[in-house]
Amino acid sequence: MSLNPPDLRPDLARAALNAEARPGQPRIGMVSLGCPKALVDSERILTRLRAEGYALSPDYRGAEAVIVNTCGFLDSAKAESLAAIGEALAENGRVIVTGCLGADEALIRAAHPAVMAVTGPQQYEAVLDAVHEAAPPRPDPFVDLIPAAGVRLTPRHYAYLKISEGCDHKCRFCVIPTMRGPLRSRPAAAVLREAEKLAEAGVKELLVISQDTSAYGKDIGYAASDWRGEARAADIASLAAGLGELGVWVRLHYIYPYPHVDRLIPLMAEGLVLPYLDIPFQHSHPDVLKRMARPAASAKTLDRIAAWRRDCPELALRSTFIVGYPGETEAEFAHLLDWLKEARLDRVGCFKYENVAGARANALPDHVPDAVKEERFARFMEAAQAISAEKMAARVGTRIEVLVDEVDSEGAVARSKMDAPEIDGQVFIDEGFEGLAPGDIVSVEVEEAAEYDLWARRL
Repeated sequence: MSLNPPDLRPDLARAALNAEARPGQPRIGMVSLGCPKALVDSERILTRLRAEGYALSPDYRGAEAVIVNTCGFLDSAKAESLAAIGEALAENGRVIVTGCLGADEALIRAAHPAVMAVTGPQQYEAVLDAVHEAAPPRPDPFVDLIPAAGVRLTPRHYAYLKISEGCDHKCRFCVIPTMRGPLRSRPAAAVLREAEKLAEAGVKELLVISQDTSAYGKDIGYAASDWRGEARAADIASLAAGLGELGVWVRLHYIYPYPHVDRLIPLMAEGLVLPYLDIPFQHSHPDVLKRMARPAASAKTLDRIAAWRRDCPELALRSTFIVGYPGETEAEFAHLLDWLKEARLDRVGCFKYENVAGARANALPDHVPDAVKEERFARFMEAAQAISAEKMAARVGTRIEVLVDEVDSEGAVARSKMDAPEIDGQVFIDEGFEGLAPGDIVSVEVEEAAEYDLWARRL
């Protein structure tokens, strides 16, 4: 679980929160915790607030109330959320809690009885009602205008695009369906219109997210809707093809390896979508996957990966895995290591299993001791790093296209097509970077490599 990025805290917020307030205009602060899906929720709340005449405060003390958008997936994330609520109470005193942990109001109020209101995930109207109670809006119809793309907490050149809410799966280690409900897909035309506005606003990369991106549209019968005078079906391949018409990088996250995912590979080979698949495999051994109640089996996964790479040689695969799941034997873990070495995934993350309140996995027998989890985690990451180092070394001398994220007096920090922001590697340009700006897409030649990162010069 990635922790809250420090530059999304209200005291270190991006430019979106730094606009001057006019006299008498109410100011609201925001702390956004957890995953990109929660970040999109924060952006929607902030956009609504701006539209209603609120200013957004970059610090606690300048705000009339602070919204804390929480994460509640793992115990460590819950602890971080409770700590953030406590900090906001200490610094401001008027705190509205929302997000995944908000589904457990009793837990929050037991720790922090002074919070003003508690709402669950996607309860935007309830959050706005709580803000209205704390600080009534005083809009000015002549000046309270917001960009067509809304308020975003990411840099100007990339944005998360949420295509659905909730999840229909019943994985034993996960409580997201309980918190966020069943799958609820947005119409394709609505997604494409939002993406079009973002592209028009200067976004160079769209990061498509949901709880299960490959299940998009299933709940609405893949119904078509009109965009640019043409019916667009609400399935992930058709949606990806439409996004590919916008001329920006399109990166797909949280794809389950269903058979219809094969339809995405030709789009990647054609350059319409980035050759990047984020697939949460979680494990390789069929018995562990069965205990996890995962929605996709691993029997032919290696064959499918080989076929994908045959049809799109540039394809980068990223995934996450859990070690120390209840009942995991040494033989099952060895199977995972062997599978990883054969699959040779490009980007890999790993979690040590931990119980989550309300998850069915808690009741499984044969929980793995913490010391064994730690040892398996170290062995797994050692194998993953070795694979990554070999793959990075093979890129030395090649020419690649990169998207610039940051520039200072010493160089530029960029990402290749195989690198998502915050979670993957970076490309450091230390020669020929003069004149570059965030959002530029340029060609570079790779000169050095480490386990995850590259060093290059601009061509």
